[in-house]
Amino acid sequence: MRIMANLQKNWYSILGAAPTDDLHELKQKYQRLVLLFHPDKQKPGLSEEEVELQLQSFIDVDQAWKVLSDEESRKTFDLQLRAHELKQSWPVDACVKLEDMDWDSENECYSYSCRCGGEFHLEKDEAEEEEDSVVCCDTCSLSIEVKSCG
Repeated sequence: MRIMANLQKNWYSILGAAPTDDLHELKQKYQRLVLLFHPDKQKPGLSEEEVELQLQSFIDVDQAWKVLSDEESRKTFDLQLRAHELKQSWPVDACVKLEDMDWDSENECYSYSCRCGGEFHLEKDEAEEEEDSVVCCDTCSLSIEVKSCG
């Protein structure tokens, strides 16, 4: 099960929770929000747009609970969240378009020369993702952001 590789939604934020909250705290927050957004509990006279927003909030709260209440899916999500946070704060020395990198058919990866003489390598499967990637030099501490073509 792929839980949210690109982190479009932060399940903790949806529940108003923190990654340090235990299962009991998560359950209390879930129960409060599920009652607040439940379609049968809505006040009459809401606009169609408000009804849709309430329903989407209800669905999001339910999905957040499904992910965070299961120990394995929560661990997976925590790892993805941490990786996303690290990626966002990673210092980037240059931005490079994927099309400006060299294709290494022997190793099936893209490469780009670093000013130190080392190489930046981007695996084929990472290059096929629609998100931009941060790649570190294999010799020094410099990094580049590779802009995807898609």
